[in-house]
Amino acid sequence: MAANPDSLRISDVPSRARTVAFARGDGIGPEITDAVLTVMEAAGARLDLQEVPLGRGVYESGTRSGVDPAAWDILRGSRAFLKAPVSTPQGGGFKSVNVTIRKSLGLFANVRPCRSYHPFVASRHPSMDVVIVRENEEDTYAGIEHRATAEVVQCLKLVSRPGCERVIRYAFNYARDRGRRKVSCLTKDNIMKLTDGLFHEVFDEVAAGYPDLLAEHHIVDAGAARLTTRPEKFDVIVTPNLYGDILSDVAAEISGSIGLAASANVGDEFAMFEAVHGSAPDIAGRDLANPSGLLLAGVMMLGHVGLAEEASRVHNAWLRVLERGLHTADIFQHGVSSRRVGTREFARAIVAELGSAPRRLQAVQYGPTRTGVRRPAHSRPPRRPRKDLVGIDVFLDWDEDGRDPVALAGRLASAGSPALELRMITNRGVKVWPAGLPETFRTDHWRCRFLRRDPGRPLRHAELQSLLAAISGAGLDYVKTEHLHEFDGVPGYSSGQGE
Repeated sequence: MAANPDSLRISDVPSRARTVAFARGDGIGPEITDAVLTVMEAAGARLDLQEVPLGRGVYESGTRSGVDPAAWDILRGSRAFLKAPVSTPQGGGFKSVNVTIRKSLGLFANVRPCRSYHPFVASRHPSMDVVIVRENEEDTYAGIEHRATAEVVQCLKLVSRPGCERVIRYAFNYARDRGRRKVSCLTKDNIMKLTDGLFHEVFDEVAAGYPDLLAEHHIVDAGAARLTTRPEKFDVIVTPNLYGDILSDVAAEISGSIGLAASANVGDEFAMFEAVHGSAPDIAGRDLANPSGLLLAGVMMLGHVGLAEEASRVHNAWLRVLERGLHTADIFQHGVSSRRVGTREFARAIVAELGSAPRRLQAVQYGPTRTGVRRPAHSRPPRRPRKDLVGIDVFLDWDEDGRDPVALAGRLASAGSPALELRMITNRGVKVWPAGLPETFRTDHWRCRFLRRDPGRPLRHAELQSLLAAISGAGLDYVKTEHLHEFDGVPGYSSGQGE
């Protein structure tokens, strides 16, 4: 049997019962959890299971994170967590359970294998076998948003060098450990030159340490188009958070069915395993749900905690059931499927096939019994660059004088500053002064860039404060500021579009 490429294996663990947390979730969660636990028990998986309270019931008790405070001790006392889908209430400041757990426990890498099971599950890409490694903690998912004016809201996109390096290094280690050949990085650094530019820069630095692997970069829109039409061109993909979230769902769907997709959320000491799909409340309790996504997440978990033999038995039995055509409604195909089955019967069929191997699909073999995550040491501690304060961007809420940027520039000039000079005004990122175009659409949110008049003299914070006081004294409402710095003489801020 071929070695399974998606086994999460790094460090040795003893052969004993493993403490694993689990949550039944909401909607279809309880019934697919029961199915998965039944299969794993029948496979001989020796697990010390600890149930975690989270989800709708916790939300309704008033805990906006959806995680009961008692859950944290259970999770920290476990080596892994198998989580069924959870429903997050809309509005009211409720937080996503997934995001809360991922970020609180440092689960920096989201790993989603997406492969075809042709011809037993319909797919336009019969040879598809792609793994997407998504950065899991940063990007716009930092969740820092503000309403700045009556018309404009903003979301802060945070990207750090250490955050980029550890997920990119994890992707390269993953590819090397599993005999894969290539790692592809997808960003939008032709537009977001600093944030996505940093991710791309670190990718190139890390790739140099893996000469045995091919490394390539794509702009994310072109890469996404290629992924949907020629997924065989990819092997392991690593991306910032937002793109990875979107692309992994797309990849799961085009491989055959998002209902079969599983994911691992991996940290230094702990990992959470879950199905990619949601809680599907419309079919809850009707014995219709496909437990495959959570089952394959459970298989990844078994490999992670060192139960390689049990992981192999479950996975191969599941493949054999697919081959026999015993399919739940979501993947049932006339002429391919032999019988439509419900959740419980599907689980019973897998139990009956434990010890069997698939005959047409490739069998898997997990091992050796190693688990955990190699802590990725930085390739070299970055030298802290020289940082010079050179100016400030002042964001205004301004809706006067017909939103004429020339009039606004005149108001700002009257505020005056001996140390700082107004250089540019933008609206939604587009330069509107000086020499803006009258056709440019304008809102009530303005960025006004001031740079030091004397490049040879250090700028002091007190001079920025004096400028802001003058702007306020001129009757202008500043709602946000950003200090502008040069790092080793290189601007650490973007130009205006059209500048």
